[in-house]
Amino acid sequence: MTHEEFADIIAKEHTWISSVKKEMAKVLVGQEALIDRLIIGLLCNGHILLEGVPGLAKTLAINSLSGCLKADFSRIQFTPDLLPADLLGTLIYNPKESTFSPKLGPIFSNLILADEINRAPAKVQSALLEAMQEKQVTIGDTTYPLPDPFLVLATQNPIDQEGTYQLPEAQLDRFLLKVHVDYPSKSEELEILDRMATTADITETSPVVTADTVAKCRKLVNKIYIDPAVRQYIVELVHTTRRPGKIDTSLAPLIRSGASPRATINLALSAKARAFSEGRSFVTPQDIKDLAPDVFRHRILLSYEAEAENVTTDEIIAKILQRVVVP
Repeated sequence: MTHEEFADIIAKEHTWISSVKKEMAKVLVGQEALIDRLIIGLLCNGHILLEGVPGLAKTLAINSLSGCLKADFSRIQFTPDLLPADLLGTLIYNPKESTFSPKLGPIFSNLILADEINRAPAKVQSALLEAMQEKQVTIGDTTYPLPDPFLVLATQNPIDQEGTYQLPEAQLDRFLLKVHVDYPSKSEELEILDRMATTADITETSPVVTADTVAKCRKLVNKIYIDPAVRQYIVELVHTTRRPGKIDTSLAPLIRSGASPRATINLALSAKARAFSEGRSFVTPQDIKDLAPDVFRHRILLSYEAEAENVTTDEIIAKILQRVVVP
C-alpha cells in the first residue's frame, strides 16, 4: 500500500470523529480539548484521568461520550466505604448445591466512569490495577477477560482533599493521559446559562459509532507514520524529565522522579491517535508538544523543594518543551 492510498483510507475512516464531536456539542459547551482527549483515549484503548474543580462537566463529558458509542457503560461512585468486591464482583455461595458461583461486578463494561476515584481507599485502588493494565479480573481461582474496548475514565477533585486518598504512582502511570479541566470563558459560560438554566431534561447524545468501528480504526492508528526524528524527539523529552539538569541546572533539584517508559509509549500512541482524528497519516512535532503535558503531568514527581516553592508540574513541563530542540 502506497502512502497516498493509506492517506485516502485515513481520510475516509476518520469521519465518524466529527460526528461524535457534533453529538457531544449538543450537551457540552466548549471543552474542545477535553473532547479531543477523550476521543484519543478511545482510539488508544487507554484510560483517562480528568482533574478539575466541581461543576466543570467532567462527568457529563464522559456520559455524553458513552451515549455516542454503542457499548456498555457503568458509572461507579467511589466512596471511602467502597470495597473491591463492589467493583470487581465476588463468589456467591449456593447452599442448595453447595457450590460457589461468580457474580461479576460493574467493571465488566466497555466504558467505566470512576467518579471521584481518589475518594476510595488503597485496597480499592489496588483492585483496579490488574483491570487497567491486563484487561482482566481474577475472582477466586478464575480469571475473567474484560470486554473490548475497556476504558476507565476517572475524575478527581484537586481542591477538596478531606476524605480523599492520594492515587498510588503505579496506578497513575496506568492512565494514558491526565487532563486538567479548566473554567469556561465568559462567552461559553453565558451559553451554559442560556442552555442549562432550566428544569427541563438535558439533551442526551445518540449513538453514532460502534465498538467494531473503533476497533477497526485502532488498527489504522497503529500504522500512522512517525518520522525517526520525531521518535528521537519523544525519547529526548522523556529522558530530559529524568535528567533535567542537562538543559537547566535550576530544574535538577525540583524533580524527584521523571517519566517512565510508559510515557514514551503513550506519547507516541496518543500522537498517532491525534493525527488520525485530524485525518492525517503522519505525526508532526506539534502533536508531541500539544500532548506532552497530558502524558507527563501525572508521571513527573516533584521534590519537596518544588512543593515548597509552589512550582507546578506544568511549569516544569513547559520549560522542558521550551528547551528541547524541536525537529
